[in-house]
Amino acid sequence: MTSDDYINIFKESGALLEGHFVLTSGRHSSSYFQCAKVLQYPRYLQMFSEKIANHFQNIELDLVVSPAVGGIVIGTEVGRAMNKRTIFAERENGAMRFRRGFDIRDNDKVLIVEDVITTGGSVKEVIQLVESHGGRVEGVGVIVDRSSGSVVLHQNQLSLTSLEVKSYEPQDIPSELAAIPVEKPGSRSLVK
Repeated sequence: MTSDDYINIFKESGALLEGHFVLTSGRHSSSYFQCAKVLQYPRYLQMFSEKIANHFQNIELDLVVSPAVGGIVIGTEVGRAMNKRTIFAERENGAMRFRRGFDIRDNDKVLIVEDVITTGGSVKEVIQLVESHGGRVEGVGVIVDRSSGSVVLHQNQLSLTSLEVKSYEPQDIPSELAAIPVEKPGSRSLVK
């Protein structure tokens, strides 16, 4: 499949939104990939997860880890496709943590799976978390890379589709974007 094919799937499923959005990174953009909307359809969830699982099938892995909330659905399905234990990290007091009894053992080989990256901040935090618990990150799989490949999180990184979507720091928002009401559809709440 081409990048355009993936973008068309997002458009057809209503998962590529247009407007004024605050991304998880805190940056502002005129477009937003709402992966939950596309992943609600089993055929897309299965297709995306199988493509990620197939890419990493020849490396030795112990488990799949995803950042909450966006990565949970795709990470769980990739773990199922690979028959690997699957856990997620979630924010607690602003930092990624393992909760709910999830753990990583020394030298566990980990695949990190995320839905969308812009700056890769959440994945970077999960990489550090995995390593701080003695795990070894063997790869990173992502559905959408909004950086057009400029964000490299791991030497063994797969993005099903990669494109550059302009995003802006809050102080650099163009006037035409600033004129549109702001939406915050991501999982990390705004700090007031």
